[in-house]
Amino acid sequence: MYNIKELEKMASQVRRDIVRMVHTQSSGHPGGSLGCTEYLVAIYFAVMNHDPKTLSIVDKEEDLFFLSIGHISPGWYSVLARSGYFPVDELKTFRQINSRLQGHPATEEKLPGIRVASGSLGQGLSVAAGAALAKKLNNKGYVFSLHGDGEMQEGQNWEAAMFCATHKIDNLISTIDYNGKQIDGPVDEVMPLGNLKAKFESFGWDVLVCEKGNDMESVINILNEAKKHTGKSKPVMILLKTEMGYGVDYMMGTHAWHGKAPNDEQLEQALAQLEETIGDYQ
Repeated sequence: MYNIKELEKMASQVRRDIVRMVHTQSSGHPGGSLGCTEYLVAIYFAVMNHDPKTLSIVDKEEDLFFLSIGHISPGWYSVLARSGYFPVDELKTFRQINSRLQGHPATEEKLPGIRVASGSLGQGLSVAAGAALAKKLNNKGYVFSLHGDGEMQEGQNWEAAMFCATHKIDNLISTIDYNGKQIDGPVDEVMPLGNLKAKFESFGWDVLVCEKGNDMESVINILNEAKKHTGKSKPVMILLKTEMGYGVDYMMGTHAWHGKAPNDEQLEQALAQLEETIGDYQ
C-alpha cells in the first residue's frame, strides 16, 4: 500500500504527464484531467482491488472501474500506465494516428485497462449499473464509476439512477466530478442541476459529499467511507468537489481549459509548478 505522501507524489507526476501529453498533440482536455487526478490516483493505487496482470472482460473477483467522462483520458491513461497496465513511455503516443491512446478511450485498440469505449456523455452510469448488477448476482467485488457534473444534464443518467435503486445495486460506488464547469461555461449558467444531493437521494441513492476533492487524504477517506455504505440495498453516489485545472494556476477557476492545449511557454509554466517525482516518460 502507498502512504499519503507517496500518493501525492504520484499525483504530481500524473499532472506532468497530462500537460505534456496534451501539449505534444496540441489537442486534448487538461482541465478536467487535472481536477480528477487525486481521485484517479486514489482509486488505482489505494482503494480498488485490481491486478494489471489478470485483467479480463470476464467477471472475476477484482473490482471494476468505468470512466464515463472519457475526454479526461490523459489522466486515466497516465494512471493506468503508472499502475502497470502498459508501458509508461507509450504515453508519448497520445492522440497520434494508430495509437492505442485515442482522445476518447476505445476498445478496438485493445489498450489494457479499457473495458468499454467512453466519451459519449451520459452512458457510463448505465454501463456501470449493468456490470455492478452482474457482480451483485455473483457476489464479486465493487464497481466504481466517474462522471462529470455537466454530464448530469443528460437524461439517460436518471433512467440509470432509477434502475440502480430499483434493483438495489448496492455494490456500485459512483462519483461525480463536481467542479461546476463544462465546455461552454459554468454549469449553473448552461443548465443548472439544482440540489444534486437531494435529487439522487430522491432517486433512492445513498449520497456522500467530499468538499476537498483535490486533497488526497480526503478523497481516500470518502472512498473508504463509501465502501462502508455498500451492501445496504442502495447504490452509493459521491459528490466530489474539485477545481478544474487544479495544480496549474492559470488553468484553475475557469472553463477555458476544458479542451485547450498549452503552448510551449504555457507548458513550461505548468511544469515549473508540478514536481517531477517518479520520472517523466521519454
